[in-house]
Amino acid sequence: MSDPRNVAHKKKVTQEKYHQEARSAAHAGKEREKKSTDAPAQQPAEAGPTSTNTEDAKAERAPGDLEKSLAVLSKLKDLEFHSRANIETLAQLSLTIEEELKQREFSEPIDGLYSAQDGFQSKIAAFIEIYQAKCDTLKQPA
Repeated sequence: MSDPRNVAHKKKVTQEKYHQEARSAAHAGKEREKKSTDAPAQQPAEAGPTSTNTEDAKAERAPGDLEKSLAVLSKLKDLEFHSRANIETLAQLSLTIEEELKQREFSEPIDGLYSAQDGFQSKIAAFIEIYQAKCDTLKQPA
């Protein structure tokens, strides 16, 4: 098996190369736009740059954004699933500690853990809803 550090390094290099190419392409686009604004007499009056700018903005969205966002959403949902399982487990442990083992001195700390996990559960569920809406906007055709 390959060393995870090598895999991580290769991934980082690939990402940096991708971002560098994207910056170069954006810079080249700005240069072309600058040249076209320097010679306004060559452009017809009805051809406005706003239509091309919106098309460029939609085209700038990386083709893998939707897939990456859906992968993040999947991981968030996985976290939420495990959070619910943790809440159920903490509830069972709380009952066991308090009722069966009669170790009341541990009921307050485990209740604190339950409250913290419940807070996390509600926050991640709300965040998933927001992120789901973002993914839905990415699914719509540009």
